[in-house]
Amino acid sequence: MPTTKTLREGSTPKRAAILSAARELFLTDGFDRTSVDAVAARAEVSKRTVYDYFGDKQTLLRAVVDTVGQSLITTIRRTLDETLTDLTALSEEPGLEDALVTFSMRIATDMLGSAEYATLQRLVRAESGHLSRRGYNSMADTPDEALAERFAAFAEAGLLDVPDARLAADQFIALTFGVTLDRLGSANAVEDTRVRPLVVEGVRTFLRAYRTR
Repeated sequence: MPTTKTLREGSTPKRAAILSAARELFLTDGFDRTSVDAVAARAEVSKRTVYDYFGDKQTLLRAVVDTVGQSLITTIRRTLDETLTDLTALSEEPGLEDALVTFSMRIATDMLGSAEYATLQRLVRAESGHLSRRGYNSMADTPDEALAERFAAFAEAGLLDVPDARLAADQFIALTFGVTLDRLGSANAVEDTRVRPLVVEGVRTFLRAYRTR
């Protein structure tokens, strides 16, 4: 009966070197033309080490995408902490609206305008066939859930009337970044000054629906 090979966690520097080498090669040469030998050579490790750490090339691709996605999630959480934490300031007018706009614009610049986000988009677009797997999603629901947690805290503080925090987060994202992507094809505020007015109107629409009466 076949058994599943147990992958090694291994050395953190070696793992990082393999991921960095694979990322560069997948971006420049594509998944199909990138060999494990090439990844190993660029990372200065043995081919066996690549297999021991990641099992196969497809798993390595998913690990690259996951690593980039986790970096972006870290940016989201840091931005939440820096813009949507001070409940006293948020309770004063126009504190909450300004903070939500600031949060959204920081995401539209620090994240959507970042090299990491561009890398993720390129990999997902170019290698979608190799990434498809039931239940696999590089960023899963983490960004929505992080925002939902913050909206739930706002509800407890009496700032928002939010019966379903996750639904509110989904609707906030749709009203800001979703509308912007649909209208402009991009929500990257670094490249397009038209992003901000759409984000501001999205925040105001959200607050008309969810602000505590």
